[in-house]
Amino acid sequence: MSGNRAAGSSLVTAAEWFAGGQRIPYDPESACVVTEEEAAATPGGVRVFERVAAAEQDEDEDSVWLTLLPGFPDGSYGWARVDRMLGDGLGPRLYVEPVGQGDSDKPRGYRYSTVERADLVEALWRHHGVRRSVVVAFDYTAMALLELLRRQLDRTVATPAITAALMVNGGLFADAHTHPWWTTRLLRTPLGAPWMQAAQRSPRVFDATILRARLYARGYRPAPAELAELRSAITRRDGAAFLHNAAGFVSEHRRLAQRWDLAAIARDLDGTVALYVGGSDEDAYEHRQFQAARERVPQAEILTFPGGHLTTSEHPDLLAAAIRDIAQRHGVGTPAPG
Repeated sequence: MSGNRAAGSSLVTAAEWFAGGQRIPYDPESACVVTEEEAAATPGGVRVFERVAAAEQDEDEDSVWLTLLPGFPDGSYGWARVDRMLGDGLGPRLYVEPVGQGDSDKPRGYRYSTVERADLVEALWRHHGVRRSVVVAFDYTAMALLELLRRQLDRTVATPAITAALMVNGGLFADAHTHPWWTTRLLRTPLGAPWMQAAQRSPRVFDATILRARLYARGYRPAPAELAELRSAITRRDGAAFLHNAAGFVSEHRRLAQRWDLAAIARDLDGTVALYVGGSDEDAYEHRQFQAARERVPQAEILTFPGGHLTTSEHPDLLAAAIRDIAQRHGVGTPAPG
């Protein structure tokens, strides 16, 4: 398959995507969205990008939201075509941009982590008054979703609560990662920083890196326009450095394997959260994850997608259809049952 199919299926430019959201002040220390006045007095504060869609001014405060967490390396921009296919009627929905990606800040010396990303999601939920949410996580934020589910189990307060979770091409078990050695593992070595600096400066180096990374199925080649927009999104605000700084999430998963194990979480949830796992046999990074989920998590509904790792690019239509179905099953846009 060539890149023409994806380019023709509602290619959204990075500029269009980021123009549809906003950068808001956030304090990582307190894990809170803050006011402009508080931000001016808060050392270490950052600005994070968020995008809210299909939210009405008179939205019932108990409405179930759809929260979408992004992948590595493309960040929230990876959802752009999926978002267009979800349309205006499904919502409210919240797209989260972790620190280091897209139009969020990329502070030097920042302690990037799965826990920090989960903190941001909860802060945005509080900021928007979210009480219930269906959550979709793509790629590495599946681990942040596992952390959020673990926190939900640890809490005594019922809200905010995840009512359903879809994890696509993400790390669900620490023993099932299959990342090629020249991708995330190489990025974490001393070679990673200069390599990403070169990718930041040179479109040729960036494009070659993306194409070599096996993010796509073997029969798929992204069109030049698609690569250009991906480059624009990832390198925004000197963002290529993030790929080196945050590429340790697989090692992080191994350190916290017991806490972030979908089978253990599913057992503890005992059916209180509907679980869905999506994956592809052609995914060079996480193809073993959804196979393991099929064996270890009988409670989960397994969704199989064609193509490689970036389902968001190769098959946004199929992914959007799956998300819409799950969202409608679990009442997105309707008041949560009392």
